[in-house]
Amino acid sequence: MTALGFLYPGHFAEDDYPRIEQLLGSDIRVDLVHTDIGEDTHRLDALRELGSPRRLAAGVEDLRLAGAEAVVWACTSGSFVHGWEGAHEQVRALARTAGMPASSTSFAFVHAVRELGARRVAVAATYPDDVVGLFAEFLRAAGVDVVSVSGAGAATAAEVCGWGAEEVLAFAHRGDHAEADVVLLPDTALHTAAHVTALEGALAKPVLTANQVTVWEALRLVDRRVNAPELGTLFTKEPIVQV
Repeated sequence: MTALGFLYPGHFAEDDYPRIEQLLGSDIRVDLVHTDIGEDTHRLDALRELGSPRRLAAGVEDLRLAGAEAVVWACTSGSFVHGWEGAHEQVRALARTAGMPASSTSFAFVHAVRELGARRVAVAATYPDDVVGLFAEFLRAAGVDVVSVSGAGAATAAEVCGWGAEEVLAFAHRGDHAEADVVLLPDTALHTAAHVTALEGALAKPVLTANQVTVWEALRLVDRRVNAPELGTLFTKEPIVQV
């Protein structure tokens, strides 16, 4: 049994994780610990506090006791708002505190884009424009070519956690770009685990969603590969060999 640990802020789309665990169809256990969000807002100062060391450290002991082999901070905006170097320091501090490999959803997107061998991406983010812009900057710092960026202007996570399949699909359509190899939906408060294959079918290209890539990143940290077609191209594609 491989045990994966996740620190998830608040209570929004956390039911994606047991769904993903079921879809993996393997000896994978997903352990989720909820962190305190403070104020539910996509304001920059609040997002930086959301991923502060003290908030992340508070949930680590429960994951250790559960036997987690790796931990991922399951929040995109609470990591990339610190910038490329700041996000690295965030996961380094988390790894030191947890005593196990660590990462975040922001880095999961970068690694997943590389896994797919994608050169150009379109970003469809639920956040206000200033927050969306920081995510694009983060991706560009990683060498990712961001060809288009669109936001929904949602001020809180609560505004989007109730979106169903139709809303998610319409939003992804609006955020797609003809030159993009892949579309990114970077909000872990957005329910997407049940919609990945429908999204990819409708857009005719790979789609990376926050909770999907977060679990994939945890598997990457423990060097596990699981073929799970219902979780999209990311979970079926052979890894790109870096030369």
